[in-house]
Amino acid sequence: MPVLRNADHPASTITDSVGTRYCVAVLGAWAAEAATYPFDLTKTRLQIQSEVAAAKIGYKLENHGMIKTAVGIAKQEGVTKLWSGLMPMFQRHAIYSGCRLIFYEQFRNAFKDENGKVSLGIASVGGLAAGSLAQLIASPTDLVKVQMQTEGRRILQGKPPRFKNCREVYKVLYAESGILGFWRGAIPNVQRAALVNMGDLAAYDYTKQFLMREFGMADSPLVHGAAAFTAGFVAAVLGTPADVLKTRLMNQPVGPDGRGLIYRGMIDCLQQSIKNEGIFAMYKGFLPLWMRLGPWALINWIAFENIMLAIGGHSF
Repeated sequence: MPVLRNADHPASTITDSVGTRYCVAVLGAWAAEAATYPFDLTKTRLQIQSEVAAAKIGYKLENHGMIKTAVGIAKQEGVTKLWSGLMPMFQRHAIYSGCRLIFYEQFRNAFKDENGKVSLGIASVGGLAAGSLAQLIASPTDLVKVQMQTEGRRILQGKPPRFKNCREVYKVLYAESGILGFWRGAIPNVQRAALVNMGDLAAYDYTKQFLMREFGMADSPLVHGAAAFTAGFVAAVLGTPADVLKTRLMNQPVGPDGRGLIYRGMIDCLQQSIKNEGIFAMYKGFLPLWMRLGPWALINWIAFENIMLAIGGHSF
């Protein structure tokens, strides 16, 4: 018997408020994050391991695949290191996932037609806007996550450790660049979030409504799974290039002035990456990103839908 209940016969009654939906969105994201996080860490390592520009200042070039990279992390650094940076990721979702869902729903409510539906174009614009704004607010936590994810690789390359935990990362970053330094890499990060959310929020919303409208399918886990699979693939295709740029900009060392030592900015990072490594450098880490976004979307959306309906709220 499926966990999901019929929206017309909820288990209990509770105010379907913005605050409730925000909190449930965060819980769903935390569940998805805990289950799929090793793919994110592996993806990040893949994106920087053959970074030619970084080799000019002493970083060792590597060229491993997804499985070898993940196994190498587990063997050389310990299995628990596959979840390195999970705490700032939880902090990120406490801001990002709640905000993006509320922003998107408010946008959707403002532009829905007389039947309560929105077009694919409107849904896409809503996803772009919601993802951009939510990520801009949460960008510092993403920077901390990337720093923690790449620290193990730095240590293996003979560089001294910089921090032991999440709190120390915040202190180090503040000492290096001040408050504004927490938004290093924010532009590609926001662009990535915009594209990923166009794939996740918009694709999930539109696919779910399409299946229910055109095929008469019920608001069930089957529909949620199909919509989540579509959303994960679209999000990975659209978001990987910006994700590569974001990771490299956030991972680069900075000088005394707080400026990056490898790239002058997003455009310079794009130009150097393509010049040194080819256009396909923009899709490094695509496979683990897709393998993460697909299950992530599935767990996140099923958790959100089930919790909301179980407490008497409305589905997405």
